[in-house]
Parts: sequence; structure tokens; C-alpha cells
Amino acid sequence: MESQNKIFALVDINNCYVSCERVFNPSLNNQPVIVLSNNDGCAVARSQEAKNLGIKMGVPLFQLKDLVEQHNITVLSSNYALYAEMSRRFIKVLSEFVTPQEQEIYSIDECFLDLTAYASNYDLTAYAHLILDRLLRWLGLPACIGIGRTKTEAKMANHIAKKNSYLKGVCNLVSMDYCSIESLYQTIEVSEVWGVGKKHTEKLNSLSINTVLDFVCASPLMIRNQFSIVMHRTLLELQGISCIEIEQSPKAKKQIIASRSFGQKVYSRDDLKEAITLYVQDAVSRLRSENLLCGCILGFVQSNPFDSSEPFYNKSMSYTLPDPSDNSLLLTKIATTMIDQLYQQNIGFKKCGVILTCLEPKATHIYDLFTDMNKVKSSNQLMDSLDNIQNRFGKKKIGLGASMLPNRNWNMSRNQLTPNYFKWDQLMSVK
Repeated sequence: MESQNKIFALVDINNCYVSCERVFNPSLNNQPVIVLSNNDGCAVARSQEAKNLGIKMGVPLFQLKDLVEQHNITVLSSNYALYAEMSRRFIKVLSEFVTPQEQEIYSIDECFLDLTAYASNYDLTAYAHLILDRLLRWLGLPACIGIGRTKTEAKMANHIAKKNSYLKGVCNLVSMDYCSIESLYQTIEVSEVWGVGKKHTEKLNSLSINTVLDFVCASPLMIRNQFSIVMHRTLLELQGISCIEIEQSPKAKKQIIASRSFGQKVYSRDDLKEAITLYVQDAVSRLRSENLLCGCILGFVQSNPFDSSEPFYNKSMSYTLPDPSDNSLLLTKIATTMIDQLYQQNIGFKKCGVILTCLEPKATHIYDLFTDMNKVKSSNQLMDSLDNIQNRFGKKKIGLGASMLPNRNWNMSRNQLTPNYFKWDQLMSVK
């Protein structure tokens, strides 16, 4: 019965990337704005004004050009460094309202809070408005909060809060009467349920389950037989039975991928080597931040799959290390050697990357009896020194080969990139 007395909240920043840009450029407020993916390809974030114009998520920019000109839509490149810092501050503000054990960072702009212990002392709706007020005053970020008896119900409540302005950013399904909940649920398509994908939606629709209310009223046994234990658990969550607890620590990574599309076609072998060198360093940085070792590295190259003027080229290869490593020099040497074998003349390459797999915790790795521990110690000291330099002076102050130099042929297109206002040389100036 204890699981049925839980209360969760999901805090979600509204139109996160656009909202972060508006903090430092208020002239964007109340204006249609879209933020693009890598290489200024597709719309990955849209202001409400842009959504109202019918702009869908993932639509390529070239398909929106007429709409952009017609409505004077502001188009921006993704400023990931800015968004990551705003996300860190967002999580920090939320941590002042709950204990670390009651907070789960779900994504860059979403966070679950366990409010069970606060229900007896606070009006949770008022408590949620206090959180929203602080996020807006301290960070300038608008958000919505959904409160429910389970994480899935909190996710649904957050969706309702976003879609209904009269709720003023907070939907508390715990205190809402059942008639109002049913009225809301019957207007929401079942595809909006957390974890219900396209294939599940089609099958549910074939069973005459079209809305969230239809799903909530369905038989748990039937759902389990027709789908899976995961869908059965989702239904129980929507019926108020908590099956998913707060996760204080993220699940261990099974692989790390570092890859980006190029701003233009690349024909040179050396350009591919420069690019993959940068991606290996990025992957190793994340590997070391998790205190992991890599046992296998996979490298791949691709041409443009959407270019009908030439055949699609997609090739990869892998290498298993004799001893797992987190040494960027060693992994870069392996990756660039792969390029020699993956490269083919007269191919216009559009993308390359690396995947680090067979990951294991560095602290518990047992080295082979014949491993030269002096080399391991030397490698660790070298990587620690590189980390210290980059942490102190920035990631681009030291790197391998020409990978960190500007204006490379393979650099991404980011023609509408805004400054990173948290860097000393890009701080805002008041005149």
C-alpha cells in the first residue's frame, strides 16, 4: 500500500532551447523562433509562436524557408554549451526544494521530484508555484509542473499543464476531482502517454483504445497479454499504482557515441582523420567523466543518404583492445588507422564517428598478470594532466593534431550561433 501513497512532480522547461536564448535576448520574447539541429539542418526547438504557425518538430530548414520569410521567424543554431550551463543551474535551483534522494535528472530540461514527504506540511500546488516563481526570477526560465501519484501520472499532468493556460503552469492530479480528470483524459490521444510509441498507438487504436481515458479504463490483464509487462506497468502507473521509483544515479552507459555531420562534403582522407580525432577526444572525455574504460572501439564513415546524384556509401569496422583503456592518444591512433581502411576515393563523405563499447568501471578492472603497470601509471598521469589543462583553460587549449583548429573543411555549419554568455570573452556588455 505504501507505493500508492507516493506523490511525484515533473518539472519541465517550456521550449527549453528557445527559452534559454530569450534569457539573453529579450527581443525574441513573443516572437516566432526556431532552433536548428547540427549543421543547421532541422527544427529541434520551437517557440509557441512558431508552433502556432504549424512548424513541426524535425522539419528540415529548406522546407521552411518560405514560412520563415513570410512571418519573419528568427532562426538560430543550437548553442549546446549555453543550454548545458542553463540546465545545470536549473537542476541546482530544484535541488533546494528536495533532498538529493528525492530528485532525478531525467533530461536536460526535465527533472522528477519526490514530494511525498512534503504533502503533510505544504499545499503542493502552492509549493509548485513557488518553484516556478524561483526558476523564472533567478534564471528567467518558464516551466510547467505536473503532480501525480506516480511518475507516469506526473508526466501526463505536465502535458496537461502545458496545454491548458488556465492552470497557470501547474496541474495537480492528486488534488483534482475525478470528474475533471476524466474530462481531461478523454481529450488526450493515447499516444501522449509516456512510453507509448507509434506501433503501440496503432495496436491500441485497433483495440478501440484511442484516448488516455480509454487506456486508463482498460483491463491490466488484457494489456499485459496483448503487449508486455512494460505496458502493463504503464497502465498501473496511470491508475495510481507507483511502479517506477526515483533514480538517484543514472544507469551505467553501455556505449558512448561521438559523431556529427559535416558542414559540407569531405573528400580528403586527412580531413576525415582530423574529424574523427576530435570525436575520439569528445568520447574519451565523457568516458573519463564516468570513470569507465573502453574495451572496443568502432569507427564509421558515411556519404549523404539523401543525395541521389551518387550511391550511398556506409562502412564501419571495429577493434577490440587487448587491455581496456581511456587513453585518447591510443584510441585516436586506432581510429585514424581505421580511416585508412574505410576511406574511398571520389566519395563525398557527410559524416563520420566513433562508438566506444564494452565499457566497464575503471575502479573494479583487474589487469592481466603480464600487464606493464608502469605503462598504465604513465598513461593515467598523462590523461590526468590533459584533463587538468582543459578544465582550467578550456577544451580547445590543447588537443591532438589539427582537430581543435578553427575553420576546418569538416566543421559543422552553425551560421546563426549566438554567443556563449558564460565565457569570459563572450560576456554581455552594457553600453
